[in-house]
Amino acid sequence: MMKLNLNDTFNKELPADSNVSNTRRQVFDAAFSFVSPRVPSHPKLLHVADEVAELLGISQAETQSLDFLNLVSGSAVYPDSKPYAMAYAGHQFGNWAGQLGDGRAINLFEMLHNNQRWTLQLKGAGETPYSRTADGFAVLRSSIREHLCSEAMHYLGVPTTRSLSLVTTGDKVLRDVLYNGNAAYEDGAVVCRVAPSFIRFGNFQLFAARKDSKNLKALADYTIEYFYPEITVPGKEKYLQFYQEVVNRTVEMVLHWQRVGFVHGVMNTDNMSILGLTIDYGPYGWLEDYDPDWTPNTTDAEGRRYRFRNQPDIALWNLVQLGNALYPLIEDIDSMEQVLNSYSQQFDSQFPIMQQQKLGLQAEYDADFQDELITLLTASETDMTIFYRNLANVVKTDTSDEALAKITIAFYQPDKIVTTLKTSWLNWMELYLEKIKAEVLSDEERKQAMNTINPKYVLRNYMAQLAIEAAEKEDYSLINELYTLLKNPYNEQLEQEKWFAKRPDWARHKVGCSMLSCSS
Repeated sequence: MMKLNLNDTFNKELPADSNVSNTRRQVFDAAFSFVSPRVPSHPKLLHVADEVAELLGISQAETQSLDFLNLVSGSAVYPDSKPYAMAYAGHQFGNWAGQLGDGRAINLFEMLHNNQRWTLQLKGAGETPYSRTADGFAVLRSSIREHLCSEAMHYLGVPTTRSLSLVTTGDKVLRDVLYNGNAAYEDGAVVCRVAPSFIRFGNFQLFAARKDSKNLKALADYTIEYFYPEITVPGKEKYLQFYQEVVNRTVEMVLHWQRVGFVHGVMNTDNMSILGLTIDYGPYGWLEDYDPDWTPNTTDAEGRRYRFRNQPDIALWNLVQLGNALYPLIEDIDSMEQVLNSYSQQFDSQFPIMQQQKLGLQAEYDADFQDELITLLTASETDMTIFYRNLANVVKTDTSDEALAKITIAFYQPDKIVTTLKTSWLNWMELYLEKIKAEVLSDEERKQAMNTINPKYVLRNYMAQLAIEAAEKEDYSLINELYTLLKNPYNEQLEQEKWFAKRPDWARHKVGCSMLSCSS
């Protein structure tokens, strides 16, 4: 048996559901319910993120053992551990949804390695008391997307939960991909997610909504003790500082999303980590043709609440809801408003710096210049990743025509960049050339700086879809190829140049490549 240094705290220090039956129900006066994963019929290990295993002190040899497979598939419960599902509530698409909870996630245990705390959680390992009308399982396609994207985001430098492993269960799961009445059986799978904690805004909202101040305080004290130990002041100031730190981490996370063009797709309050980590990879995507109003979520297709440009404002809205939940512990509206105001202050001061860095500019932010670029990127149907990456190839001695030629590959329909639109691009390039000529950085220094903030490779939905379709034919090589590629997203990797490409035409409207459902 693998020797792991278990150190459970959440399920020992916070109140447990007194009802130990695994039945769907409202759970009161509890932070979690004990529940065991369902044993799969024929589990098979498809992929392991070796660096995540290393974080946990699990050797490469151990990841190939039967003990490891049993652990990450839910086939066996680790000795002396007591798996559980968390209770939380939340706002979904702006509407209060009441109790939600871990409907298809089961926390196995907490452990310590190299003085770091980690929680291991299985997603797709069966029903819990919070599953409502669902079955608690996950399918292969959504699990591949979660596994690859968790790791891709980490290597992009975006705060995120991690993924240790991907396993097929050997069982079939009934799913309606687009919620249009065409349900079909698919291969079941389980992802082992890893994070210091999976506590969400919604954990606090549940207790607050039920006026359970005792457990609200217990949860806040617990979270501060283990995950914000730098907060040492007593009384209400402790919870105010806690709120401030969550705001600070959320600002950082969303700034990174906007930097790399990531669209989460389901920014419900129950999908907001109290640690400022990207959590719950459902219908996500990257801006390919630059459309600030794009959302990858079919459920959000009409309202577009979670569109790319709206993510900073939604994060603030969610923080307001967290503030409402924490209010009974603080009871100081003025101070809490100052904390909330700091969100916009931080974002508004850091976002322009980031935008300048993406252009390789150190001079003062030029709002008109940046706004014109966004207008042009949108009007031209421009691939965001390719545009910013290739812009680094522009040199001070280029003409505006030569500079424009270097980013033309980013246009999905380059033959439409004519007349007024082309003139506007040339004018913008002329201004850009003037700006880089005024910079002290050399062309090579600027390129190096830009290439550390603008990735060359991101997990485009069509890439994940290709891996899914191959895996459905029992070919798992593409999962490993993409995992390896995305571990170094800022490197040139010339042997992998085929992935530095716009979304192909066949993927423009294909299910899984453009819009996705919450079961994706």
